[in-house]
Amino acid sequence: MSVAFDHREPGTPESEWQRARPWATARPLDLDVDIDIDIDVLIVLAAHPDDETLGAGGLIATAALRGIRVVVVVATDGDASHPDSPTWPRQALARERRVELTRAIDLLAPGSALRFLGLPDGQLREHRKRLTRQVRSAILEETTEDPLRTLVVAPWRGDGHRDHRVLGEVAEEFSAELGHRALGYPIWFWHWAHPSDTGIGTGIATESWTVLTLGRTAHAAKRRALTAHATQVRPLSSAPGDEALIHEGMRAHFERDVEVFVVPASGGGGAESLAPSFFEDFYARHDDPWGFDTRWYEERKRALMMAVLPRAHFRDVLELGCATGALTVELATRADRVLGLDASDEALARAHERLERQGDAEHVTLERATLPSEWPEGEFELIVMSEIGYYWSRSDLLDAARRTVASLSSDGVLVACHWRHAVAEYPGTADDVHAALRDLPGLRLLARHEEEDFFLDVLVHSGTPSVARAAGLV
Repeated sequence: MSVAFDHREPGTPESEWQRARPWATARPLDLDVDIDIDIDVLIVLAAHPDDETLGAGGLIATAALRGIRVVVVVATDGDASHPDSPTWPRQALARERRVELTRAIDLLAPGSALRFLGLPDGQLREHRKRLTRQVRSAILEETTEDPLRTLVVAPWRGDGHRDHRVLGEVAEEFSAELGHRALGYPIWFWHWAHPSDTGIGTGIATESWTVLTLGRTAHAAKRRALTAHATQVRPLSSAPGDEALIHEGMRAHFERDVEVFVVPASGGGGAESLAPSFFEDFYARHDDPWGFDTRWYEERKRALMMAVLPRAHFRDVLELGCATGALTVELATRADRVLGLDASDEALARAHERLERQGDAEHVTLERATLPSEWPEGEFELIVMSEIGYYWSRSDLLDAARRTVASLSSDGVLVACHWRHAVAEYPGTADDVHAALRDLPGLRLLARHEEEDFFLDVLVHSGTPSVARAAGLV
């Protein structure tokens, strides 16, 4: 997005943003889930010193309070902020801005790692190859074994500033490649945009926003850190050309008790996950989607899945993507409790009808959920991931895999089955899904059935015995 704006103009008053509060309906960034449990490293990319404080200072402070390692990578020294200054040479301003950033980070997250790349301010597009190489190196050095435990935040690519756009694009590319979670933070957007520009059907899709509500300590730390960027929030002198870059009206946007982040269209993981509307449309066109009830192929596959289960009976079963319930009713015959999840209302309605016809299904619960973000609580002895994993982006697939492991009981079993032939509309393939599952730490492959048409894997915790050993036959 290219936007013409002048930082010297008043811009949109913060009072108008507060009256409209377009972020009020956005999904909360739940730190108890997304940060405290799931994230080991927070990598904050900034095009210039102060970007990180303005857009993500509260997130940095919150992460530090939860003991998460914070790494701040700054692409330029911001020495072009006052090109007409009669009192500050660019080299002196660059040195001072590094000092200011160091002070600000000490206020937000003492002991955090801070890296300066020293690229030319205002010229990241011209130096994109070098930027890409250095950012990649910094991210790879800090990436944990599980890529989903690394959260990368960077300037939002639609912010209107060229350096912000370029760095935001680079961050999204690497997040997609490496499977990291990624978020973009707006800065100049609050200055040039207006609340009427936001919302469904407008140019700015607020449905892609996620909002962090700042606690008192994090909020206070951010306000102190803003003050540390003295060359930006106060005039360098009374001379023309030394005016404050971030005037009081602009600064007010960043003294809120919330921070808004933009989730990339792909979720930071390659091709986008299929939306629930895809499945609603598919069910609307087909009485028997995928031939669950009419194809012997499907009947045989279900029989194989039931036969490969390593136990005769399970306490709690979670079925991811239960569709019309063809497999659900069979799982119900071998479980105390079954929870079936699906993103389609029509699929769930048909599954309910099937269960009613079947009878004796009081121990089966069906719920609507968009996976993996709406994950159920609790532990399950059996989790079934059948014909769903290739609908997810790379990031969502890795997220689902990690959540699956966390939801398995100590004696839990994961059964996965997926069609191997590529489908153009699907973001992934069976090979992608099963490779990710087999790489999960702490699990081992108990059984594997491979055909030209599908994979069927059974995974258990490393110490789980084989069926024969569990029965005392060996």
